[in-house]
Amino acid sequence: MPARGLALQLRQCNCAWDQGETDKVAYPTLTDKPGAIATAAAIRSGEMSPIEAVDAAILRIEHLDAEINAVAVPDFDRACDTARAMTGQTPGADQPLFGVPMTVKESFDVEGLQSCWGHERLIDYIAPRDSELVRRLKAAGAIIIGKTNVPIDLSDWQSFNAVYGRTRNPHNPERSPGGSSGGGAAAVASGMVPCEYGTDIGGSVRVPAHFCGIWGHKTSWGLVSKRGHDHPQIARRKGFTAAHDGALSIAGPLARNAADLTLLTQLGATIPLQRKSRPLRDCRVLAITEFPASPVDASVSEPIDCAIEELVRTGIKVERASALIPDLAQQQADYLRMLNIALARGAPSPDGKRASAADWFDLLDAQAANEFAWAQLFETYDFVLAPPAPVLAIPHLDGSVFNATIRVNGQDIPAGAALAWAGLATFPNLPSTVLPIGESNYEGTALPCGMQVIGPRWSDLDCIDAAEAIAQILHG
Repeated sequence: MPARGLALQLRQCNCAWDQGETDKVAYPTLTDKPGAIATAAAIRSGEMSPIEAVDAAILRIEHLDAEINAVAVPDFDRACDTARAMTGQTPGADQPLFGVPMTVKESFDVEGLQSCWGHERLIDYIAPRDSELVRRLKAAGAIIIGKTNVPIDLSDWQSFNAVYGRTRNPHNPERSPGGSSGGGAAAVASGMVPCEYGTDIGGSVRVPAHFCGIWGHKTSWGLVSKRGHDHPQIARRKGFTAAHDGALSIAGPLARNAADLTLLTQLGATIPLQRKSRPLRDCRVLAITEFPASPVDASVSEPIDCAIEELVRTGIKVERASALIPDLAQQQADYLRMLNIALARGAPSPDGKRASAADWFDLLDAQAANEFAWAQLFETYDFVLAPPAPVLAIPHLDGSVFNATIRVNGQDIPAGAALAWAGLATFPNLPSTVLPIGESNYEGTALPCGMQVIGPRWSDLDCIDAAEAIAQILHG
């Protein structure tokens, strides 16, 4: 069955406004299945049991995943055993996800499950214990029914490898769902599961959310523990326990609504988060839609411009330029260098040069200065709006996106330039929420489009709240 036929519910139009009593932006959805909080509420009320919720999720996966290939490591038997044991129990006050089936990214350790990060040579690694995040989710009552597909070493805007195969975008099987949390985004968007936890260092939560038309949140760096999210080549060494969080990389949730993002962020948070609770109409917002050497395709810029125009029409203060914006070209250069060193763990770069300790400390200094510049900007502005990526869901490639080019306004540009829009929040360690804002046409194909809402460090809940307020204005 074509993925485009998966109970598609499209609010009809193409980056335009519906003409009626209210003007609302169109956006495509593929399922009417309840989210995480709604599922938990149905279980608490007795409308369904945990085993019924898990069975329904497994049936959806079995029905849809032959086309999409999102769930790389199923754990159905143990999930059913856990759900049966929970059926008839009374949920605790500290179990807001009691009985809710969900997935996590393949790279998170789940006790007894394979974690190979897409490498055939590492399939013998079986996690001996749950990662810290998985422990938190299970303590909250969630039932992990499997792990979702990734690119090799989590380093692509696609999700395919020789072990698990290729994940397809549920909106169009000829397109990528994004990466590296692409399997999770595809599973959530298609309705297989209500939510997922992924990771992000180069847009790996935000780009899949954008490509698949769902919600995603890049948490403030250091907020959610990534202990137990370790490369299997390192994790299988004798005596290894768990590493600390790596530079730039974060764990963040994917969902189909803002409330689920908030709950998942709170459950993963290792420090208390505060809210300003300031209405969006009282906020000052800055839109950054141009970035040096990273042009944005019209399929992305036009719906974002439409969204901004609608916000302004409803009285939201949105500025399009500011002298407070840091030197973005320098930020991108520093971000790419830090990113490449972090991913290579100090191995020589393609030019054969190895970063020295002095190089790394210089980058840490540059990052601290950049973070301070953004903090100064956020003394004036509450939020920054930006594209999550310069294009919509890209066609499948046989190799890595970042060894190729992407098509932007009819021109081929190096794909690495596209990382600028991820690095905008990643390098200064800022939180960013992606919300779906509409549908647009990219290279002859209608696809979802999202927008980033970036805020000061630790303002994670405010970012999600602002994104929800924007969604209410745009979608009703």
